[in-house]
Amino acid sequence: MTRTTCPYCGVGCGVIAAADGSVAGDRDHPANLGRLCSKGTALGETISLDGRLLYPEIGGERALWDTAIKLVAEKFAETIAAHGPDSVALYVSGQLLTEDYYAANKFTKGFLGTGNIDSNSRLCMASSVAGHKRAFGEDVVPCTYEDLELADLIVLVGSNLAWCHPVIFQRIVAARVMRPGMRVVVIDPRRTATCEGADLFLPLRPGSDVALFNGLLAYLHQGGAIDQNVGAIGMEAALAAALESSPDVEATAALCGLDAPDVARFFEWFATTPRVVTLFSQGVNQSSAGADKVNAIINVHLLTGRIGTPGAGPFSITGQPNAMGGREVGALANILAAHLDFDRPGDPDIARRFWNAPVLATKPGLKAVDLFHAVAEKRVRAIWIIATNPAVSLPESDSVRAALAACDFVVVSDCVRESDTADLAHVRLPALAWGEKDGTVTNSERVISRQRAFLPAPGEARGDWWAIAQVAACMGFTDAFAWSGPADIFREHAALSGTANGGRRVFDISALAAISDAAYAALPPTRWPCPAVGPSPARLFGDFRFPTPDGRPRMVATHFREPARATSVAFPLVLMTGRVRDQWHTMTRTGKTARLLSHLPEPYLSVHPDEAGAIADGGLAVVEAATGRAVLRARHDPGMRRGAVFAPMHWTDRFCPAGRINTAVNAAVDPLSGQPELKHSAVRIAKFDAAWHGFLLSAEAHGTALAPYCAVLPAAAGVWRHELAGDDAPEAAFARLLDLLAGDGGWTVLRDPARGVHRAVRLEGGRLRACLFLGPDHALPARDWLVGLFALDALSPVARRALLAGRPAEGALPEPPVCVCHGVGAGVIRAAIAKGCATVEAVGQATKAGTNCGSCKPEIGALLAAHETEMEPA
Repeated sequence: MTRTTCPYCGVGCGVIAAADGSVAGDRDHPANLGRLCSKGTALGETISLDGRLLYPEIGGERALWDTAIKLVAEKFAETIAAHGPDSVALYVSGQLLTEDYYAANKFTKGFLGTGNIDSNSRLCMASSVAGHKRAFGEDVVPCTYEDLELADLIVLVGSNLAWCHPVIFQRIVAARVMRPGMRVVVIDPRRTATCEGADLFLPLRPGSDVALFNGLLAYLHQGGAIDQNVGAIGMEAALAAALESSPDVEATAALCGLDAPDVARFFEWFATTPRVVTLFSQGVNQSSAGADKVNAIINVHLLTGRIGTPGAGPFSITGQPNAMGGREVGALANILAAHLDFDRPGDPDIARRFWNAPVLATKPGLKAVDLFHAVAEKRVRAIWIIATNPAVSLPESDSVRAALAACDFVVVSDCVRESDTADLAHVRLPALAWGEKDGTVTNSERVISRQRAFLPAPGEARGDWWAIAQVAACMGFTDAFAWSGPADIFREHAALSGTANGGRRVFDISALAAISDAAYAALPPTRWPCPAVGPSPARLFGDFRFPTPDGRPRMVATHFREPARATSVAFPLVLMTGRVRDQWHTMTRTGKTARLLSHLPEPYLSVHPDEAGAIADGGLAVVEAATGRAVLRARHDPGMRRGAVFAPMHWTDRFCPAGRINTAVNAAVDPLSGQPELKHSAVRIAKFDAAWHGFLLSAEAHGTALAPYCAVLPAAAGVWRHELAGDDAPEAAFARLLDLLAGDGGWTVLRDPARGVHRAVRLEGGRLRACLFLGPDHALPARDWLVGLFALDALSPVARRALLAGRPAEGALPEPPVCVCHGVGAGVIRAAIAKGCATVEAVGQATKAGTNCGSCKPEIGALLAAHETEMEPA
């Protein structure tokens, strides 16, 4: 068994893994204490070699590593010689280990001589970086997870913690059981699973966060809740900006679209509760005013001294497993390694001397959105993309695809051979995947953990740091990249953190600069700072000393402004995008397992019933913006704020081409952080005019080209599900699909053109191999019980008749699971409730639902509430 770290979110959970794919939570890891979420629990189901890129490729053909490395080195060198260093770029990922990140940043900024290296972390936490630097003088997260358990008031802003960081959410739930007086406030435009059990929910108008926290600042100041010991500079200017938009409770409530009594209650709770943690995530960061939102939150903590003490502080929780590690090594275009800055006198010289890099970049490079604009404009002519899929994840993604398709030279390093981005590459380099990589990551509470390999490297896959070092050596930089392994890189990274530091920078891990290979291999979870000289503070900012020239923090004037691209008559709705509970980014891992797709199998659009118009619940909706469109499964959600809709960002060409929502997301960015506004795009919605709806269950995957709307997913071992809809005549579509799907066995067909019903099943040796169902609308037979028939060695005559009838001859239809970890459906939970289980805990004892990661507990609670409502007398 190997102790390693989960590769998903920024919680940084410890995992115990075995070569056979079995995984368990590490009870000794401080982040999760043994818990894993649904994604972490299913990690063992994602390590197959299906779809892996196992060998280098040039032009889609297998190549030798030496040949591929030489080509990459030559193309980058030729491009720099012809067009200058800023004509090349790297785009990397929070999926990288810190050692990979360090190598990429050193190579780009130190030896290519350009600042053009940015990370997909720009899309998730760049606004927090900018806000921290303005307030504290350095990108430092002052809180730890323990603070969430010590707080008396937790304010969750723009964070669906129950789904996106479920292990931390369950730590809060457990703390509330032990301390019933703890309060939780959720601030979010939509009612999410996180709201269940909250003491107060504030469904603010999208984009109005600054106005809300400006109002709180004014309220606190007027009430005298000022801690003079903090000594923050800029209080007067921050207060003046707050009073412009939010002078009192009523004005704040009106601007935010909230009820004034609710706003007053939140303000009073904050003012009268010394131990407050404000935890914020993508709903704050992903905005054209993201940095101001972050500083508006920090302002209220600095004013009141609610920072640097147990159970208090502003807490940015990161989205990716190593977004924090990327920040440490400078893998964002506007910063240098080890928290050195381009614009701080002397800092570039520190990096230049340490690396012996005479061509060190002298200015920041292009941030993600601008970087791909530069690719489109031929200002960047060669780009190396590592462990990320910008052709899906960036806003206005169709433009990104077009830019990459026209780029002179594109290199992609990835684990998978095919992706929306890899398909556009001239060179593909096979990378190690989770389970094969060795190095470190840093989580949201600054804990460095080891990720250890427990699987052999497949084919010719290699570590990303190795590929970078080989290209660097081929370009003549051998000595600077002569590492023998990740431990060498880590020691160099740690040594740089302490160079010319002396307490100037909080990030300092120089105590680990001389770590031996054996100690590195055994490194336990370690929180920074850990300097070689001087003590490691038990709590950051406990003495109210900050890494600014005068040691005092800054309150920043945050002037409320509307989102960059407002709604209009043509596009009247606000589109917000985000994650769902069981999926990760563009699904290259989580999309492999049927279990993780069983809860939400298709891309969807959450819309308030009053906004849905002719779009039926469960029907298909077209979401259209000025930049693109997507087709999604509609879900009527009374918890959505009117005037806003929500869609998940995970689906790709591999799973549902029509469901790529980022085609409709605008590319406006925060002027300081460069983070795009993924939570506020102006759109309109309409019913998708389909002449027929259908599905195909098959023992083979048939791709996504079967129909104008086609979503493909694994439904069970050896069974693929294809959800379909089209605008051609149903009879013609049915005939076309049967012809396309023709196999060795014949089809048994049922046609009822008058009702628009067309069904066919194909058996081989008595076993079900495929079934195709078409109907006039989305009200089609349930899929789950049909999927179960594929496992039978032979279908009985009764089962065959039931198959075409679309429902079992007897017994209830199974329902999709609510609890993915244990495969417990809503029907089982309702039955337990009907038998007397009156609490979530009781349901868990009876069914196991909610007893692993707990992320389904809000849904169990909703089923309990619905039962109670049904039982109330009329």
